[in-house]
Amino acid sequence: MTMPIQVAVCGPRDCTPADAENAREIGRLLTEHGVTVLCGGGRGVMAAVAEGAFAAGGLVIGIRPDTDSGSICAGLSAVLYTGIGEARNAIIVNSGDAVIVVGGSWGTLSELALANRRGGIPIVTIGGWQILDADGNPMEAAVVADSPEAAVTEALTRAGRRL
Repeated sequence: MTMPIQVAVCGPRDCTPADAENAREIGRLLTEHGVTVLCGGGRGVMAAVAEGAFAAGGLVIGIRPDTDSGSICAGLSAVLYTGIGEARNAIIVNSGDAVIVVGGSWGTLSELALANRRGGIPIVTIGGWQILDADGNPMEAAVVADSPEAAVTEALTRAGRRL
């Protein structure tokens, strides 16, 4: 039996309307490809990706930093209450076969860094962080996508899923 691909979608809890729309569409597209969506289970990008995946009939796992059932977003199929604060970011990125980063915040930057530290995992970013080296040159921290479709295609292709 082959395990379904899991994609972690990370982004700020206080996101822009464009980030929310991108996340919603990413959730829908991942679901159409039979992917399990992993997210932080809260507001902002997390709520938007859950909404998009749920509306398309997808499986969405929320990985919470707390144990507060009142803080979860709608659209989650299951919730893991870790009680470990932002350390849960490592669980999110280490549980995915790929990571899609939507938008940018300090927490999102930590997820991008942790995914890069893990190594060997496809990382795609849309509308968010692009890391520069000490000389101001772009580092290859993630593939930059210009649309939700491109983000999903890059993540799944690099994770070994034929589209």
